Amino acid sequence: MTNQAPSPARRRHPGAAAVALAIAVLGARLAAAQSTPASPDSMAPAVAESAVTPVIADSIAAAPQAPVQANPRSAAIRKVRLDRHSHNVVRSGPGNQYSIAGVYPEGSVFPVIAKSGDWYDIRLSASETGWIHASLCKEFDDLSDLELRPNPRLFNRTGTYILTGYGGAYAYDRKSNSAVYGGRLGYYVFDRLQFEGGVAWTHVRRPAEIVESLFGLSLEAESFDMLFYNMNATWELLPGRQMVPYLSAGAGSSLMQGTSEPGFNFGAGTTLFLSKRSAMRWEFRSYRFRSGPADARVSNNNVEFTLGTSLLF
Repeated sequence: MTNQAPSPARRRHPGAAAVALAIAVLGARLAAAQSTPASPDSMAPAVAESAVTPVIADSIAAAPQAPVQANPRSAAIRKVRLDRHSHNVVRSGPGNQYSIAGVYPEGSVFPVIAKSGDWYDIRLSASETGWIHASLCKEFDDLSDLELRPNPRLFNRTGTYILTGYGGAYAYDRKSNSAVYGGRLGYYVFDRLQFEGGVAWTHVRRPAEIVESLFGLSLEAESFDMLFYNMNATWELLPGRQMVPYLSAGAGSSLMQGTSEPGFNFGAGTTLFLSKRSAMRWEFRSYRFRSGPADARVSNNNVEFTLGTSLLF
């Protein structure tokens, strides 16, 4: 076999290889000195994250995006806009008797905090509130649910009129039972106190009574109409509620057989409020008065049981 000399391309000088290795080692040390070395454990997650990130990004881009929900509190905020006058007065309370909290131009918009009757409690700034009348502004939404009411089961009836029509049974001196019809008009001075005036009618039929058993004398049966009126004061025991028991007393007069007999009455009953404007009412009442000729006056204790309906306005 013929020995061939190695070609120039395959020849490597030992000195050149050593110099190249030294340069590579020196460059690695300089790079390590300029940057903080990373441990193999810390490098592994970075590599894994770099490998997985494109896949996650692609899946997020491919999945349908849910609409971004607004803050639920901001969606529930109701507002009003001043649109009646160029200068609108805002007060410190729900009424013209309160001091002026500010004057604002037409077109101003304020968030509404609460509602009391025809007045809106509005937020003027982050630390100030005021009240504006409903006639000076326009609602963006229905604000009836913002009505300021400490207890929805309680109602303030002060200053309210109540008209009642009723019917029932009337016992004249506990001996004659007849139907009675009447009506009353009352006024709530306070939640507990009510003054009312009433008028009623009944037809009395009294049986004959024996006055002298020795001679067999007797009185004829009596049949006459009686109209009576009275003025009463009613005190409610549980005011402001749906079912209200009460006590009542007053004075008046009874017109019968051409005479007028003054007397007084007292009683008790219950009012069931079906709504803010309507109610049912049942009661027991006793009427006390004297009647008869001057030389033979007798005391009468008449009892009345009634059921009626009432309208508040």
